[in-house]
Amino acid sequence: MFHSPGESRQFIHAPTSVAGFVSAFLEPFLAILSYLVICLGMGQPFDRASVMLCLLVLALSFPGVNRFHQRVLQAGLEVLTSWVTLLIILALCGYATTSFQFFSREVILAWAVLTPVVHLVAVASGIFWLRRYSAFSEQRRSAIVVGGGSLGVKLSSVLQGPQGYGREVAGYFDDRDQERLDPSVHQSHLGNLATVRDYVTANGIKEVYITLPMSSQPRITRLLSELQDTTASLYLVPDVFGISIIQGRLEDIGGVPVVGLLETPFTGANRVLKRLSDIVMSSIILLLISPLLVAIAIAVKATSPGPAIFKQRRNGLDGREITVYKFRSMRTQDNGPVVQQATRGDPRITKIGAFLRKTSLDELPQFINVLQGRMSIVGPRPHAVAHNQQYRGMIKAYMVRHKVKPGITGWAQVNGHRGETDTIDKMQARVEYDLAYLRNWSLALDLQIIARTIKLVVMDRNAY
Repeated sequence: MFHSPGESRQFIHAPTSVAGFVSAFLEPFLAILSYLVICLGMGQPFDRASVMLCLLVLALSFPGVNRFHQRVLQAGLEVLTSWVTLLIILALCGYATTSFQFFSREVILAWAVLTPVVHLVAVASGIFWLRRYSAFSEQRRSAIVVGGGSLGVKLSSVLQGPQGYGREVAGYFDDRDQERLDPSVHQSHLGNLATVRDYVTANGIKEVYITLPMSSQPRITRLLSELQDTTASLYLVPDVFGISIIQGRLEDIGGVPVVGLLETPFTGANRVLKRLSDIVMSSIILLLISPLLVAIAIAVKATSPGPAIFKQRRNGLDGREITVYKFRSMRTQDNGPVVQQATRGDPRITKIGAFLRKTSLDELPQFINVLQGRMSIVGPRPHAVAHNQQYRGMIKAYMVRHKVKPGITGWAQVNGHRGETDTIDKMQARVEYDLAYLRNWSLALDLQIIARTIKLVVMDRNAY
């Protein structure tokens, strides 16, 4: 599921750009078409409720994911996961709006089974066609890579792999001595930068990829000027992979190309989808656990002096300070410039508090924070304001975790990084998992984290 920044980028040419366009509409189109066909086949009317269902499917599944560069088995698993996730969201919406009565059970069941099958057949057909297309020698595009470093080698591997159908990399050009080049470049080193234009012209090279370091701007400018005298397509590949890229993307702002390096995954439709899922799930959960909330509040008040709810100062989205609710589990209420983390056997923890922390029941009031919009069900756990000030200068990219709302549970917590962070290494590991969540967010990942959290509530021994 998780990929490095370089692995998630696809380089597009004629057939794959068409594939990208088709895949954007394929998933919602097939889902809606399957529903229409099933309604027609079963003699069910396509009424206002059906129209609303199709519009909701379109909103949740557009644009579709381009899976034409994957193996069939991997594509099948992702199609199934995506479809089950969509069905869960639709079921939650149906439960919240009591709209199940408007649909035929037989139609919905047939639709749930048929749609992923049709989608997988379409994706498998596209994968087969792309492979056949790239097998024809007249369709293969010749390319060279300017820059014999690790970035050039990585790019060459991608261009000649499944993501770069139809390309043949002739070799590399670089001004450096052989010993300074990547070892895998030695056999394919075609010359220095002064010979690039002549080689491109003489051999009819279709694409030139420039992977020189940013410090080589004068050479890059000169090379681009020379290659404009050829018919080759030119691509500049900036070496930004030493940076912890979060949701990297290329944007056009008033005709100026801008490369985004650190961005939140929750923009546009993703932002609406995340907020909608938070509202629906937190509303249902609060409705179901309301008797438990009352019982815990009474128990906290009855067993120790002080309020049932402890209000904590935390940093939320974009680092803004927010108030987070928890059931009080300690006799003291540290919330100032210095906050001591709870430790195993901490004398400040009450008897009922120890049970609440062990089972994570002390976190339940945070579903109210989710409804308020201060938190999300899944996201990086919020740390005390004092801890943020302490660690932001010690851990690289620590504050990047605040590009999203903090969560009741997160990717770090379900991977064993829950409880006390008494060393810099433990906090570093937690932050790395938080950043991995930002890079790879999807609604399916959120549901996976929620499922694993439920399991950990019973089995985890790291909370105290």
